[in-house]
Amino acid sequence: MGNEDCVFCQILAGNMPGEIVHEDEHTAAFMDIFPWTRGHLVVVPRNHVRNLYEISDQDLAHTMAAARRLAELVRDRLGADGVNLLNSCEPAAWQTIFHFHIHVIPRYENDPLELPTRPVRAEPEELARVASEIVS
Repeated sequence: MGNEDCVFCQILAGNMPGEIVHEDEHTAAFMDIFPWTRGHLVVVPRNHVRNLYEISDQDLAHTMAAARRLAELVRDRLGADGVNLLNSCEPAAWQTIFHFHIHVIPRYENDPLELPTRPVRAEPEELARVASEIVS
C-alpha cells in the first residue's frame, strides 16, 4: 500500500533510485543518501504509514526485526563496533519523510562521540559499494 507523494514509497515501487539492501514481504531497507556513518541505512514497512503514532503493532514488529537483522549485518560485514537505531516522529524530532522508518547507523570506535548534526550527501558510487558489502 503506497503513497505516490512519498519518497520511500516511490523507492519501493522502483520509481526513484535507491540502493536496496534488504527486502521481504513486510519490509525493505536501503542506504540513506545522507549517511551519518559508513553503512547508514533506513528500514521501512512496505505499508505506508506516517509515523510511530500510526504504525500497527504488526508492522512495527516486522520493521524492528528487520532493523535488528541489518544491525547484525553491518556489524559482521562492515566491522561496525556498535549501532544506533533511530526513529524520528514528527518535525520537532527531526522527521522529514513522513513514512515510518528506523535508521540503522553503524558506529565505529573512531566516530565522534555525538552524531553530526548535519549529515553529508554521499556519492551514489559509494552508496552502491557499501550496499554491495552488506548484501553480498
